[in-house]
Amino acid sequence: MSHRYLKSEQWLERALKTIPLGSQTFSKSKTQYPHGVSPFFIEKGLGSHVWDVDGNEYVDFVNSLAAITLGHNDPDVTGAVSTQLEQGTLFSLPHRLEVEVAEQIVKMVPCAEMVRFGKNGSDATTGAVRLARALTGRDHVALCGYHGWQDWSIGVTSRHQGVPEAVRGLSHAFQYNDLDSLHQIFVSYPDQIAAVILEPMNVEFPRDGFLHNVRKLCDQYKTLLIFDEVVTGFRLALGGAQDLLGVTPDLACFGKGLANGFPLSAIAGREKFMNFYEEVFFSFTFGGDALALAAALATLKKLEQEPVLQNMAQRGLVVKEGTERLLKQWGLEEYVTISGHPAWSFLRFRSVSNVNEWEVKTLFLQEVFCRGILSLGTHNMSYAHSDSDVECLLRVYGEVFPIIADAVHKKDVLARLHCVPLRPLFKVRG
Repeated sequence: MSHRYLKSEQWLERALKTIPLGSQTFSKSKTQYPHGVSPFFIEKGLGSHVWDVDGNEYVDFVNSLAAITLGHNDPDVTGAVSTQLEQGTLFSLPHRLEVEVAEQIVKMVPCAEMVRFGKNGSDATTGAVRLARALTGRDHVALCGYHGWQDWSIGVTSRHQGVPEAVRGLSHAFQYNDLDSLHQIFVSYPDQIAAVILEPMNVEFPRDGFLHNVRKLCDQYKTLLIFDEVVTGFRLALGGAQDLLGVTPDLACFGKGLANGFPLSAIAGREKFMNFYEEVFFSFTFGGDALALAAALATLKKLEQEPVLQNMAQRGLVVKEGTERLLKQWGLEEYVTISGHPAWSFLRFRSVSNVNEWEVKTLFLQEVFCRGILSLGTHNMSYAHSDSDVECLLRVYGEVFPIIADAVHKKDVLARLHCVPLRPLFKVRG
């Protein structure tokens, strides 16, 4: 089967000679795509479709790790960037676009009164944590989930090589929808927690007033509440998950869909906190990159003016309900479930008795890739996805799920793989 991906594999072999993992991003690397049955390099994208270097076409449900909300090469974004390109990209003084994009974020996001820009989500989350530490005079941080590659965040995961023990000791992980796990951190480190940072939702919705109670705990212990909305921002609602779920943090971090694939992130929050950035150092040569800001302004205006998020949610709901129906039809609910918001839903693979979740996921990827669906088990919806794209996805699932069902019931998943299965690795989410 690997002849389908011959050029991809040749490029990967070439890349590995000069680039560790052959990719700049862990989630785009060979750790996530099984060799022999996967594309490794994409040549181009348009709307909801991408083409790999071998010329294979896919309906894209990865969408650049949820950075694409409008679709690849959206004409409004491309037009705005092209216009700005002719005027320049980076200057020796600020550009008016910095002000205009900041004003637009303040207009849209409940917690936003002031804004600072970075390039990656990790810039924003780390800048927010630094600010919280400066404001509170405390060093410890409580965190839930993944918040980027910086020491304070990645130090609590299995990928903590190179992070000093002293730094790791300042970060404490708690579980989503488990208020007691957070409360215990406050009890264990009284008057030492500078910030609580979490994605307001990812693989599941908050239960039993979880986010409201997190807000109350932070108020009780005089700790800043930071929402990592790098993915949820400008995807789940115009004002992010905080808008959708009705809980306002002190600070929020944005990225991904903020500029429809152009590199830009942002920290937004209350003026009384954000003003302290005049003292706390958070500074980038490329923070005022005019191309990314032009892309952001065009993206945010389009989100306001067109039914972008409504369409994503509506088509995503068809995906969720159709997938649930097919999983039930083929008796796979014990092994695979689907959860999350319709605009950002997750297939969750489970190990049951002698059936290994990683082997099942590898079989899933093998079969959907060759049928023209690019997915890592998530459905990162975009405005460009059409009804026919959703029908294509569900049609492919209708072909692939019975293959998986037969394999798990006969317990011969491994025998059906044309590749070495994925290994258990650091999970970003879920």
